[in-house]
Amino acid sequence: VTDKLKNVPGFINLENELLEKMNRGAEDAAKEAKPIFVSAITSMTFNDATNILLGSDNAATEYLNRTTSQQLYDKFNPKIVASLDKIGANNLWKKAADAYNKIPLVTKVNNDLDDYVTKEALKGLFVKIAEEEKNIRRNKGSRTTDLLKKVFAKQDANRK
Repeated sequence: VTDKLKNVPGFINLENELLEKMNRGAEDAAKEAKPIFVSAITSMTFNDATNILLGSDNAATEYLNRTTSQQLYDKFNPKIVASLDKIGANNLWKKAADAYNKIPLVTKVNNDLDDYVTKEALKGLFVKIAEEEKNIRRNKGSRTTDLLKKVFAKQDANRK
């Protein structure tokens, strides 16, 4: 839809503002992720911990995604809604998406911007976590605490 709307005068400025607001909303919401992650980690079973320790490069990320996604969505969504509402992005997107969806033979787009942006923000968060996890698992120099060094020493021994 945005590709089509780029031909509309002034849309580029609106698109840039929209992207900035979406990013700010996601950044605000991300601050609330820490206690949710801490709760998931402290609720972990011994079996979960073993599977993470001996699992794939993103085993911890997969665990966090599985155990926290709904709570994170519930925290992120209101902040993203507020950011988008502040500039009227929801109404503009709904109108644009509804108009676009009336065009015959096009792939329909989701007109629920809040849901889309929230899901994309969470996807981005878990991508970053997975990248960091992979780095910690593969690069001993990234293990900056004694706990990380101790925990992953067993993984290193098992992979030899």
